[in-house]
Amino acid sequence: MTETLYPGGTFLSNPYENLWIYYLVGIPEKLTDISRNEFFIGNWEEEGFSFLFFSVPCDEMIEKLVSEDPGIKLIDRYEMSGEQWHGDKIESYTTGTFCVSPPWKIPFVNRSDLNHILLDPGVVFGTGRHQTTEDCLGYIEYLFNEKNEQIDSVLDIGTGTGLLAIGAAVLGCRKVMALDFNLLAVKTARHNIIINSLEEKILAFQGKGEDFISLPADLVIANIHYDVMKNLVESPDFLNHKWFILSGLLNSEAIKIEQRLREKGIYVIESIAPDQVWNTILGCSLPLSIDK
Repeated sequence: MTETLYPGGTFLSNPYENLWIYYLVGIPEKLTDISRNEFFIGNWEEEGFSFLFFSVPCDEMIEKLVSEDPGIKLIDRYEMSGEQWHGDKIESYTTGTFCVSPPWKIPFVNRSDLNHILLDPGVVFGTGRHQTTEDCLGYIEYLFNEKNEQIDSVLDIGTGTGLLAIGAAVLGCRKVMALDFNLLAVKTARHNIIINSLEEKILAFQGKGEDFISLPADLVIANIHYDVMKNLVESPDFLNHKWFILSGLLNSEAIKIEQRLREKGIYVIESIAPDQVWNTILGCSLPLSIDK
């Protein structure tokens, strides 16, 4: 593994130079022994399938797991780099006033006017370069820096790596609640919260957005699938927040959500899709205007 001396004198290494991924039908019932393995990175479970990630080959361990659990079956095994898995380079980049860097690389810029964030992308959730993520960060910056809104609390639904929650905390939010239904996402977010020394400001936990939309927050951020979003906006508690940044929506989906927001009395301040595919909506429960 390549190690880099990060400012502060700490050596951090890239755990994703090589990945071994085991694709299973079913959800393993017992991962206790595997989770204790120093080379185990995490497991992703979705719709009856599992992906187990390691930094070295662990064929014998997986064979033993499958042989002892009749509810699972090994479909395939992959070997690739983290960048191949993500389909993107894992490197420092800037977006707005943020400089986002993996913790094993020196940031490629070192300007005092930038807000530096360390981001370990994990193995599923991306490097932060998706259009929806950058658009959400842009609206967060707008509310905090240009609009100078008093936003003391944020609810980040579908937090993934925790990047949007961290962005809000870095800009001054004192209380951020970051939730995700997937446990691996919560673990990834917690790791990023710790390496940015934001444990006092951000709480990451597992849960469904519909179950926690009642939590009081000045700003709700939800970069999630439409199937979840359409249920979220129907919650009676959805209206009990001032600001909304809603993203992860394709064109036809965004039209439906915008229409429903207006029907519920939410003001759609702006809706953007810079790539003409993915839409991000800025909404408010009060009649306001936006100057960008």
